[in-house]
Amino acid sequence: MDMRVLIGENFARLRREKGLTQEEVEARSGFSQQYLSGLERGKRNPTVITLFELAEAIGVSHLDLLTPHDACKD
Repeated sequence: MDMRVLIGENFARLRREKGLTQEEVEARSGFSQQYLSGLERGKRNPTVITLFELAEAIGVSHLDLLTPHDACKD
């Protein structure tokens, strides 16, 4: 799977699980809603620093953004 798509899908899923809108994440992180939308659609190629900042903004580990969802199920 393309890492951009994996990160985008994980970010969108985790953001929704936390009950956050893209606008709320924008306020917490400083990344625009347009950037977050592109990220969730797999159109952005975030840096390592961006991954850390976004994970912190939604209250998850940066590894949660990188791990295939199937691997998280036990």
